[in-house]
Amino acid sequence: MDDIVLQAMVKWPKVPACYGWLGLDARGRWYLRDETVQSVGDFAHSKGDWLQHDKLLAFIARNYGADDQGQWFFQNGPQRVYVELENTPWIWRIGPGLKVQSHTGQTATVSACLVDETGHVYLATSLGLGLVHSQDVALAADAIEQGDWSVQNVSAQALPEAFGFVRSPAQRQEGFSH
Repeated sequence: MDDIVLQAMVKWPKVPACYGWLGLDARGRWYLRDETVQSVGDFAHSKGDWLQHDKLLAFIARNYGADDQGQWFFQNGPQRVYVELENTPWIWRIGPGLKVQSHTGQTATVSACLVDETGHVYLATSLGLGLVHSQDVALAADAIEQGDWSVQNVSAQALPEAFGFVRSPAQRQEGFSH
């Protein structure tokens, strides 16, 4: 986390968390979701504005993490902005030599390759579970065919519980407030 973020957290420790305003899609793109977008529906149905500013994206990447309940967030100064996940908290890109890199630029070591009932490919890694980016599925298939990765079949619906992440902190928050 950036030093300036850590300092802000100390200076203003009781800033309320923000839910529903930031989303991560299945291709590793971040979306800003204002009140109007949120009122139309959940992240799967109403994404919002695609963030494309390089410095903002780098700031989000450096300050992206998970709480102890498996809810992913971006620490924006003293405020924790919880992320709506279209699929998983990590989106993997596969490079030469099967080097795996997250949508935030972090490298990871693969421990398992999983395929769900619709053919989506996931990698369990040293950082956690992530979806293989759609442009790299052919590389994953080659790794499987060559015996570099063996496949485990999984249910997409079971992934959050099995790997300890929450797809929609906003929906979970709404459930706790009733």
